Amino acid sequence: MYLRRSLGYLLTSTFFLANLAHANNSTSAYVACQAVTVNPLDGCPSNTVLVSQTDCSANFSTIQSAVLSIPNNTIPYTILVLPGNYIEQINVTRSGPLTILGQTNSPNDQSENSVTVYWTSADANSDLPGDAFSSVLTVAPNLNASLTGSGPTGFAVPADTPFGCTDFRVYNIDFRNVYSEISAGPALAVSVSRANAGFYYSGIYSYQDTVYVGKLGNAYFYHNEIAGQTDFFYGFGTAWIESTSVLLRGCGGGITAWKGTNTTFVNKYGVYISDSTLNAANSSIAPSMVGKCFLGRPWNALMRAVYLNMYMDASIAPAGFKKWTTDPATDNYGPNTTMAEYKSYGPGFNLTTRIAGNLTIEFTADQARAYRTPKDVFMASDGSQSYYSWIDAAYYPW
Repeated sequence: MYLRRSLGYLLTSTFFLANLAHANNSTSAYVACQAVTVNPLDGCPSNTVLVSQTDCSANFSTIQSAVLSIPNNTIPYTILVLPGNYIEQINVTRSGPLTILGQTNSPNDQSENSVTVYWTSADANSDLPGDAFSSVLTVAPNLNASLTGSGPTGFAVPADTPFGCTDFRVYNIDFRNVYSEISAGPALAVSVSRANAGFYYSGIYSYQDTVYVGKLGNAYFYHNEIAGQTDFFYGFGTAWIESTSVLLRGCGGGITAWKGTNTTFVNKYGVYISDSTLNAANSSIAPSMVGKCFLGRPWNALMRAVYLNMYMDASIAPAGFKKWTTDPATDNYGPNTTMAEYKSYGPGFNLTTRIAGNLTIEFTADQARAYRTPKDVFMASDGSQSYYSWIDAAYYPW
């Protein structure tokens, strides 16, 4: 058994390192535009708008003003943001492709990012009309599309609500909701609904409800650093997190919380975290978190959360997933709930306890194959499969 597990660890680690090597040897088409040059727009595509707090040649001093200047048409636009701390909320409603770049000479190193967007807001004690109002970045066609709502099916988005941005991308920008240093209510950093969004080498930080992917939302996260404490990946749509450092700032609720309703695609909606790491955010809090952080809990009985080839540190609870509550009437767990993992490893993985808990599904290779890559799960707005052209081809992990 020990030899078999050790071999599995080696193979999984090799796969993760192969993906890492692939990423470090790959470059997006925007690298020249992101490079620090005398003329910041050198190497940038046409229709690039410059944002800076210090460069007088820039078109705008805030990212949101740049977003608002771009027409709502199908022409691709790019926004290049020069280094600085930007205190603002960003709302993207246009349907045409939009890319926001942080200037950097190290595009494949998130720790070298020089652009950070800050906001401080939370729906604590129902201070706001809804979660959506707290987000640092929102990508959705309108307010109705971005509202979470309550209950098993959430906000009833009107049927005539359009689809938003078909290809939204962010490279090398960090988003921080700094409302509190603990979970104090929904404090979104990033929100995506009825849109396709990709995040590359970016940072996304909050404590509660960090990342929301709402109804008909598709979001792809590659080589990011994402931090939270309570239900910090949540939503209705489809999220794929690849080769990412997921940092646990504390243990509350679960890492993931997802819903399925008849307003989402009847397909492979859910949250998928692949070839990534789950670790305590820092060594000072790690000892107090040992065995206390759950992989997720079902926001309704149609939750789908899948972990694939994951390293898990000792923070992860031996049982893996848990029910929403201990009350059978409200535990949100049923025969259509999918809370699964495949080839987890590290001190946070305990196969015996996972099986004994009878909640966490240990996928076989055949079961995992249905969710092995992003192209297996993302769908078009009409429900058709293999819809992933909006993902940067330079960072395909498959």
